Amino acid sequence: MATAEKEAAVAELVERFRNSDAAVLTEYRGLTVEQLRTLRRSLGENTHYAVVKNTLADIAAKEAGVDAFEGLLNGPTAIAFIEGEPVEAAKAMRDFAKDNEALVIKGGYMEGAALDVEGVKKLADLESREVLLSKLAGAMKGGMSKAAALFQSPLSKAVRTTEALRAKQEDAA
Repeated sequence: MATAEKEAAVAELVERFRNSDAAVLTEYRGLTVEQLRTLRRSLGENTHYAVVKNTLADIAAKEAGVDAFEGLLNGPTAIAFIEGEPVEAAKAMRDFAKDNEALVIKGGYMEGAALDVEGVKKLADLESREVLLSKLAGAMKGGMSKAAALFQSPLSKAVRTTEALRAKQEDAA
């Protein structure tokens, strides 16, 4: 590979690192071209899965300020650059790796923090952002209903007390 081609490849990788919210480093040794195509499709539109040269990826990661791949860039390497919600892509990779043992997840990074293999698995086990937001909204709605009942309680208690006093006055008269 000529120097100009290497520089262009590094520049493209730096741009991918900077534009991605998360990245997952994998080893793809033993996967067929068709299996890689299936994996790319399962990752969705917001994920770019690229086979990379280790030295160029190391240079690009350092230029982009990503130090999460220290010591992990060896063997046949591919990186999933995830733009947007990383949970769905992590789930797709985890599920693909269950069916295809040749795909090995080595680690990753999200929002500048390094993720080990367990971190990527925990990310995949999370529910999607939409599900978490809907659960939060449900909890907030329930809390607001309780607060409304709590605020209404003294008012209804005062009305009942006033009514009881009025009834007692009528009985006495």
